[in-house]
This record gives sequence, C-alpha cells and structure tokens, in this order.
Amino acid sequence: MPNTKSAKKRLRQNEVRRARNKAVKSALRNQVRKVRTAITAGDAAVIDTEMKGAVKRLDKAAAAGIIHANAAARLKSRLNAAAKAAKAAQA
Repeated sequence: MPNTKSAKKRLRQNEVRRARNKAVKSALRNQVRKVRTAITAGDAAVIDTEMKGAVKRLDKAAAAGIIHANAAARLKSRLNAAAKAAKAAQA
C-alpha cells in the first residue's frame, strides 16, 4: 500500500483511469463484434453503419493511448477487407 500522500493520490488516479480504459476497451470489443456479426449476416447497410462506429471507436481509443495506433490500424484494415469481401459475395 502507498505510504506517501502523493502515492495515495497516484493510486486513486490509476484506479479511475483503469476503470475508464476498461469501459472503452469493452465498448470497442462489442462494436467490433457487431461488425463481425454483420459481416457473417451479409447485410451491406448494417455492415456500413457498424463499421463506421467501429472505426470511430478504434480511432478514439488509439488517440487516447488505450490501444496502440498500429493495432487500431490493423483491426480497421482487417475489418474493412472482410466487409468488402462480404459485400462482393452478396452482389
């Protein structure tokens, strides 16, 4: 346990930030899951709307440093490729 006043404050700050980061990561994973289910369903309109939300959440998480920028870019690229393939298969 922290002994100094500044260490106690740091602990409180870390707990708040950890909770916030956990919530953002959870929402991000849920949004990516929605995109993947839309891709398997093959509905182009749903894919577009869910993809837009996923890209926004990925960019915000990367900007805040919650996930690495390259990880966000990689995920966006893979989701976009899968969405494009699903739309091509549907047409």
